[in-house]
Amino acid sequence: MDILCLSTSNYYPFPTRKQNVMNRMEGCRVIYVDPPVTLIAPLKDKRAKERLNAYKAGGKTSEEHPHVRIYAAPPVLPFYNKKRAVNRRNQKKLARWLAGIVKENGFSKDLVLWCYSPSSCDVVEPLAKELGIAPEALWERTVYDCVDRHSAYPGMIDPAVVDRQEEDLASRCAVVFATARGLYERLRAFNANCHLIPNGAAYELFSRAAEMKKEGVSPHFGFVGMLQECIDYDILKKVAAAFPEGKLTLIGRSLPGVDLSWMKELPNVEHAGLLPQTELPARIKDFDVCLNVFADNELSRDVSPLKFYEYLATGKPVVSTPVPAQVNDYADCVYIARQEPDDFIEKCRLALSEPADSPLKKKRMEMGKACSWDERVRLMRDILADGGIR
Repeated sequence: MDILCLSTSNYYPFPTRKQNVMNRMEGCRVIYVDPPVTLIAPLKDKRAKERLNAYKAGGKTSEEHPHVRIYAAPPVLPFYNKKRAVNRRNQKKLARWLAGIVKENGFSKDLVLWCYSPSSCDVVEPLAKELGIAPEALWERTVYDCVDRHSAYPGMIDPAVVDRQEEDLASRCAVVFATARGLYERLRAFNANCHLIPNGAAYELFSRAAEMKKEGVSPHFGFVGMLQECIDYDILKKVAAAFPEGKLTLIGRSLPGVDLSWMKELPNVEHAGLLPQTELPARIKDFDVCLNVFADNELSRDVSPLKFYEYLATGKPVVSTPVPAQVNDYADCVYIARQEPDDFIEKCRLALSEPADSPLKKKRMEMGKACSWDERVRLMRDILADGGIR
């Protein structure tokens, strides 16, 4: 099977669902396309210049997964999430470029088009034309893997435009995967072949933390993930203040617009920044408690946090807000607090009192293994095969 993957995350350096799924498509050939930058992005973001340079450099093969070939998409016009006409123009240009790299790599015209953005709704028909096949033939081999409520993101978007793009994509493609219950409920109204498959964990990597010896201060609380608007920073502040003798470590990149100035007022808070995934088990081994802390808003209700499944794989005690709802499936081995600081701190105290030989550790690791990326991708491949996409 040849797969053309239009991603919303760069292949390097931070592995998300997109990379984890495509890396496990052994036996297939994958073209992984990093998302485009707009023509005006380099004026305000230095990293956009790097992505433009990557586009000009052409494709490169993943060293770890040689079946994956990585390309950066060509730059696009801005405001495509506000004006459908702009998106159609961008996608028509993208289709010509995609057809070129498909031919360059000797891919079959019977490729699978794997999409992560609602904007891809407008690339299918021009791409089919460029490949010399009927549009319906490509729609019948198009997959939409929905990982977020895209219209809930802040920025230069019109939610109604984004939702309509997503409806057009989901209603015509062959298969829809959704990572969260809310996304699944919305999308199955447009496509009966819709399947709920949450995110997972690289179990073989994160389970190593269970065998490593803890070092450093106690109590040590840890959070791993992007520091974005959907995180409940009030709870994080209260946890650090409630345990002044301990430490709170935040691992992850801060997204624009997020205020982290409160960290300066709390000397026991460490922001370690974005770290390579391979280094995370050695950092998590020092945590006494792993934190899954989401605010209750439209965006966070439909996320499927990778960090949560990675925590399970380590066997460490986990304290979580009740958002997103899927964490409640693990209430028998995770400490779930109400959406308020006092109860969250109380659950942290309970987690700290858990014995080192508690059977909950084994239970969490079993759940983490069941949620491994290997299992998630095996299920995806079975669903595709059942639908005649091989």
